[in-house]
Amino acid sequence: MFGKRKSHSVDTIEAVIGPAASFNGHLKCEGSVRIDGLCEGTIETAGNVIIGEGAKVLADITAENVSVSGAVKGSITARGRLEILSTGRVWADIAVTSFLIDEGGFFRGRSIMSGGAEPSLIEAPQPPAEEAIESDAEPAESP
Repeated sequence: MFGKRKSHSVDTIEAVIGPAASFNGHLKCEGSVRIDGLCEGTIETAGNVIIGEGAKVLADITAENVSVSGAVKGSITARGRLEILSTGRVWADIAVTSFLIDEGGFFRGRSIMSGGAEPSLIEAPQPPAEEAIESDAEPAESP
């Protein structure tokens, strides 16, 4: 029983800060984290972070995915996706692979998205200048 070590899944909620709880410090774990209360400091996890509707988080967050229904101030780094739901409010600089904001959600900050392909340096051919002018010009009236 004690000799075997359980493997942690990123989907398993390993830490919960309840609605009447507050936390100040550095939270580091392998599983997912759910916050419904007040949290200040840093949160690092290999799993997901779920910020409940009544939560207030003043922290730097690093996680696989982050879902925000409450309020977050700080920075967010998500190796996967950041989603700000309709009741979510985020004042943070973010570095994410995917970003979703529901209607009613709020975001203020800078964003960096990774994982996208770089644009091609070769541009599509443009029509010659004369053709462009002729096609945009209106017919001239006779005097």
